[in-house]
Amino acid sequence: MRKIFVTGIGTDIGKTVTSAILVEALKADYWKPVQAGTYYSTDSENIRNWISNDKSVVHPEAYKLKEHRSPHEAAEIEKVEIDFDKIILPETNNTLVIEGAGGLMVPLNKKYFIVDLIKKFDAEAIVVIQNYLGSINHSLLTLDALKQRGIKIIGLVFNGSPHDISKRIIENYSGLSTISWITKESEINKKVILKYAKDFQNI
Repeated sequence: MRKIFVTGIGTDIGKTVTSAILVEALKADYWKPVQAGTYYSTDSENIRNWISNDKSVVHPEAYKLKEHRSPHEAAEIEKVEIDFDKIILPETNNTLVIEGAGGLMVPLNKKYFIVDLIKKFDAEAIVVIQNYLGSINHSLLTLDALKQRGIKIIGLVFNGSPHDISKRIIENYSGLSTISWITKESEINKKVILKYAKDFQNI
């Protein structure tokens, strides 16, 4: 089973949209180990609504928390303990796309962070980047944290308004290539996901 972990340089960066495109392109399975903020919808529900193929399986979360907060804080409010050892990969023979919560150093509990899940699963990583003031710093710190832990980085996905200067700096420093640039869309739907899927078919 190939395991691809979609992480980002922060929260609301475009990880779920990128995950949906990747799932569609590879007809892969999808799994969100820890979901925080389930009052209105979940990332798993969005994936189901956005993909078109009938091969992909969306696996249930290990932990679903109602509060739209960092997982460790949501768990504390809801009197739930996130047990790192109980976050187990779902059984599948298909490629598995795993989506993190927020960025790499988001705490799961007092000891473990999202990045520890990537190491635990021995997964490859795709890093989603959105341009804003400070995003170069956040991007390079994220990439360094992955490299220092020996995690293979497949490539970069930029999301939002193009900014070639930032893109060049991040690519040049990291030595990584850009898989796709997802521009701002008025609506995310199956058609949009299919439009970008071709960029991800050969990763």
